[in-house]
Amino acid sequence: MLDPVRLLAVARKETIQLSRDRRSLLLAFALPLLLLVLFGYAISWDVRDIALAVVDQDRSPESRALVETFLASGYFRLVERPASPTEAHRLFARGRAKLLLVIPPGFATDLGAGRAASLQALLDGSDANTATIALGYAEGVARSFGERVALRGERFVPAFAADSRVWFNEELESRNMIVPGLVAVIMMVIAALLTSLTIAREWERGTMEQLAATPVGRLEIVLGKLLPYLAIGLFDVAATSALGVVLFDVPLRGSIFLLAALTFLFLVGALGLGLFISAATRSQVLATQIALVGTFLPAFLLSGFMFSIEAMPKPLQAITFLVPARYFLVVTRGIFLKGVGVEVLATQALLMVAFAAAGLALAVRSFRKELEP
Repeated sequence: MLDPVRLLAVARKETIQLSRDRRSLLLAFALPLLLLVLFGYAISWDVRDIALAVVDQDRSPESRALVETFLASGYFRLVERPASPTEAHRLFARGRAKLLLVIPPGFATDLGAGRAASLQALLDGSDANTATIALGYAEGVARSFGERVALRGERFVPAFAADSRVWFNEELESRNMIVPGLVAVIMMVIAALLTSLTIAREWERGTMEQLAATPVGRLEIVLGKLLPYLAIGLFDVAATSALGVVLFDVPLRGSIFLLAALTFLFLVGALGLGLFISAATRSQVLATQIALVGTFLPAFLLSGFMFSIEAMPKPLQAITFLVPARYFLVVTRGIFLKGVGVEVLATQALLMVAFAAAGLALAVRSFRKELEP
């Protein structure tokens, strides 16, 4: 039978013990904000200021206008004007340029005669992602320039105009996608780390003997130790979310109350996982190592934060269903960027309920009050 008085007594004891541990307080309150700022600025999928080299063999007003169009796009910066395309190897080998644009002789003549003018783009493929993005930018700029020249010469009238619109992340800023994901990844790691020290600390300090002599049940101990960290976790999510909105200008379009409710479910499971690790290992050092490896790597690599789950091999896709951060990542991005409600996030909510129940069950089952002989 769960006794609220005993439960609150354990929670009060854990709060007092936590308040005397400066390292745990630093881990609980400062580390999430520090990680959000560091990763928020360090991780970016935007490609800007691509180093551009131009070989202008036509030397006409039209070729110069094309180069100016590339520079005005904001994606490219001119670093060099080599004499011939054979310089590409030197530029790419030394990392001086990522894209070499070759404008052949007769470029302006072909444009003036209404013929298709040729361009050559040579790319450094050592970074395949940057090369792919740079090629897409170059094709878009060249196409835009060609259409503008054709319209100006009244030789081309499009049959229709394509009006493209991007929803939820209109400026295609990667930070709008990264910061909500960071909230999920960071809290998965921090929550498990915090509680992975609690029961192990009791065993190492010898205070478990006193706790074992009390009539407090296993569930009361687990819940009592979990409550202070649950409050800290809710505060951390609120602080990191506010920092993301204020510092990184990430939109928060959904319900704050829904975010808080689903965060509660996620944190219960993550904290319970940390308690399970702590009870099973009874060593602070070992518990910390297991918590780091068991939460950070899966949350960072298999949650869909860094890599698309759909692009992973089928066996890895199956493993991602066991990563709780995968579901909370959908929640944070859905509420921040899309403003969706519980009708969309119902599946994630149910899965996090299962995660919370599993985390608590593992913690209670692994905790033993009996002292080892």
